[in-house]
Amino acid sequence: MTPTDPKFTGKYSYGTGRRKTATARVRLYEGSGQVVVNNKPAKTYLSPASLLDVVLQPLVAVGMKDRFDISIIVSGGGPRGQADAIRHGIARALLDVDVTMRKTLKSAGLLTRDPRAKERKKPGLKRARRAPQFAKR
Repeated sequence: MTPTDPKFTGKYSYGTGRRKTATARVRLYEGSGQVVVNNKPAKTYLSPASLLDVVLQPLVAVGMKDRFDISIIVSGGGPRGQADAIRHGIARALLDVDVTMRKTLKSAGLLTRDPRAKERKKPGLKRARRAPQFAKR
């Protein structure tokens, strides 16, 4: 069940997805719908079952849920950020397969990189924008 298995060899389509500090490298192979994340089955790696639904959104949108075997290497961030990064990577890899899917994926908002990330802490403040409490007396 690792990306070195015979199922995960040969020609593939590639897509990189990002969200917050998470980065996902996605490879789509012709196959039967097997999904492997960091050498583990997706059902094991993506612990809340709702995250698996998030990951498969691009495939469901274009009606190809069981057409590809997917090998994913993801790092950084938390579970939700990683799931969103994987979703973005799958959508971009699908464009590598067939450019005509662009309109469907774009209208579903799956090709847009979500730029929101944690703002850095500023000097003199407790957090990014939280100032120390003001004492009048």
